[in-house]
Amino acid sequence: MIDATRHIARLALIVSVALACGCAFNLSDVTYRPARIEVVGSEGSPFTLAADTEIHGAPCGYSRTLRKGTRWNPVGTVAAGIVYKSPDQALTIECSNVFEVYLVVAQQRLVGFYLPVEKGYSPLGEPIRLVMSSQP
Repeated sequence: MIDATRHIARLALIVSVALACGCAFNLSDVTYRPARIEVVGSEGSPFTLAADTEIHGAPCGYSRTLRKGTRWNPVGTVAAGIVYKSPDQALTIECSNVFEVYLVVAQQRLVGFYLPVEKGYSPLGEPIRLVMSSQP
């Protein structure tokens, strides 16, 4: 009887450890700060990307490609720059959750992302130059 009890205890310990290891995952989140978006006035013009643009250094290490030919329309401004949304390309950043984002552009450089649901701004470590052309 004692051997059976020990066997069950060992089995329970092994199962508990296996379940604990199997459920573990790296919980990381996008770092952003609250940002109030102001409605676009005369600042910002729509543009089309003239070249594919690789985004490295996005939050949580994922990379993204902004496709050549995508149109970007200004929807407002935040302190860091003009916020653009595309009717052609949905853009997300991913950590433990997936976040819809818009581009934040200053002086033809992508400087970060605006998170419309969270109403926040997440900066890039290094700005990325965008090759733009005016929309027809």
